Amino acid sequence: MSTQTHIMPKSNVDQSARRRRPRPDLSYGKQLVYQVLLLVIAFIVLFPLLWVVSLSLDPRGISRPTELNLIPPGASLAAYEKVLQQPGANKVTFIQLALNSFQLGVGVALFSVAIGVSAAYVFSRFEIRGRRFLMLAVLAVLMLPSIGTIAPLFVLLNHIKLGDTSLRDSLLGVGLAITSGALPFSIWNLKGYIDTIPRDLEEAARIDGATINQTFLRIVLPLAVPALAVTFFLGFLSGWTEFALSWQFLTQPSTFTLTMALWNMTGQYASTTPWSEFSAMSLLVAGPVAIVYLALQKYIIGGLTLGSVK
Repeated sequence: MSTQTHIMPKSNVDQSARRRRPRPDLSYGKQLVYQVLLLVIAFIVLFPLLWVVSLSLDPRGISRPTELNLIPPGASLAAYEKVLQQPGANKVTFIQLALNSFQLGVGVALFSVAIGVSAAYVFSRFEIRGRRFLMLAVLAVLMLPSIGTIAPLFVLLNHIKLGDTSLRDSLLGVGLAITSGALPFSIWNLKGYIDTIPRDLEEAARIDGATINQTFLRIVLPLAVPALAVTFFLGFLSGWTEFALSWQFLTQPSTFTLTMALWNMTGQYASTTPWSEFSAMSLLVAGPVAIVYLALQKYIIGGLTLGSVK
């Protein structure tokens, strides 16, 4: 029995390979236009950052930042040393200011996540009376500007005494005020994410004898880690960078935060602002936020797009 092998001509093979070869979705001209556009956007984003870095290294004490030198003449870290020793006129060290801001950031993040995920789980899984009304109330509070709640929060916290002072004039009071503004977003975001978790997993656990609390702690929470990371990061960001509430509520220098010290460095006019120290302080304030974001990046990328669209 003989077999015949059909050999395709080389020209036909080349033509078939060309047909199977995937073509780029965009022409080279469009790719070039998009790449140039992205480079322009990157330049617009990075230019202010490079300017701030350059100012922080400039030892000349210029009165007005009108030029950009990536490496200014006589570049040094003197501005960072001065800021780390004493960033403002108040005799409060940078470490104390950073510790106060850290307490606010972590406290707001933990409370907003703990209370928010508990409320979100109830809204997502239980048919309680007035559930729709409560969700609309959370959404209504979410749409209110946080600056509009300063007056009622000031009056409320000022009537609560905490030793010799009021709760308003303490980091705890400021943290509670910030948490009240962060909770509506936490509940709404986490509720949307929990809605995407299949109920079959919880029903299977209950068949095996798990209680509601065990189901919540061992099944729902591990699956909701991306949304929890997003909520924690945004809560930390709101506490770390908060200025309006801290400026209105706190009066004791020992409880001041980094953002308050940064504001105190600005002068009445541009010529009276120490731009090198101000730039160095700005970078030091922004650093921890970038570190937290990088630490939670793999969770944040997945959690940002899922919770808010459901």
